[in-house]
Amino acid sequence: MVRNDGKPESLIKLVALKSLFSRQLPKMPRTYIARLVFDRRHTSLVILNPDPVTKDTDEEVIGSICYRAFPEMRFAEIAFCAVNASHQVKGYGTKLMNLVKKEGARTGIEYFITYADNYAIGYFKKQGFTKTISMPKGRFQGLIKDYDGGTMMECYVHPSIDFTRIPEMLAAQRKFIASRIRLKAQSHKVVYDPLPKNWIPHLEGVSRANESAARALAVPGMVEAGWTISDLMATTGQGKDLDRAKNALKSELLGMIVKLEEQQFSWPFREPVDTTEVKDYLTIIKEPIDLLTIDKRVRKGDHYKSRNMLYADLMLMVNNCKLYNEEASTYVQCAQNLETYLKALFAPR
Repeated sequence: MVRNDGKPESLIKLVALKSLFSRQLPKMPRTYIARLVFDRRHTSLVILNPDPVTKDTDEEVIGSICYRAFPEMRFAEIAFCAVNASHQVKGYGTKLMNLVKKEGARTGIEYFITYADNYAIGYFKKQGFTKTISMPKGRFQGLIKDYDGGTMMECYVHPSIDFTRIPEMLAAQRKFIASRIRLKAQSHKVVYDPLPKNWIPHLEGVSRANESAARALAVPGMVEAGWTISDLMATTGQGKDLDRAKNALKSELLGMIVKLEEQQFSWPFREPVDTTEVKDYLTIIKEPIDLLTIDKRVRKGDHYKSRNMLYADLMLMVNNCKLYNEEASTYVQCAQNLETYLKALFAPR
């Protein structure tokens, strides 16, 4: 843990951190990085290279997360997170976040909050962050910095979890579940003889559509294990084809949502309108919709049956914005840009 405590060894580490963040976050102004890294209210958790050759150089720092804690509100804001380019794809990003969470739990931090750019959203999602902010707004409003084009994300820190031991915890849970399954399972008690070389199942009266499922069900032990024709239909033939088409559509629609979220003009649409602040919104807009809600519907997998259904919801979102806001407002300009982008994105192929 490194802070600006005035000690020479700390200042050397902070200078190396400033260089790391400047290299890995090129779009962030260097003066801004320096101001936050050296701010005495900020703390940086650093992973250091043990090689003595790198000591007190920029290469000594493998990665770091710089954050500011608000102890009275029991949350902390992550300002910067980066790993040295020569050490990426080695798991240091996850290790950093787990160490920060452990330190947060130790010091009474209940939530970590950050603004993630489009390239960092995936990383923060993997580390347990979500776009749904459950922390009461009054706890962080006016305390954290707002970033245009960034997505606010939050992570709850459970006080009783040692985040550095998550792999061991999951292995123990997996082992326990497997042991409970073995208590109920019968598969190890009954062993069937191998099928004869020229074995032919009895399929008289079975339709062609059900033939593959019926063939599998005829194997000795399948019925005894609890399999039914409908179970097998879901994994073979028409059932499998339908699932494949459904998953392909879901992947395509999710890809479209990701592209939309990456656009700079999509920021007003990323989350539902806060009706506690915009009191008259629901009196004017009868069908509110936003990208977060649409994303949840797509991930659920059974709401959108086609691209056109997704396009209809996105255009509803655009039209809601135009209806509620004044024509000269920034929101309507974003809606117009989004409408133009949607026409190109959903153009006939």
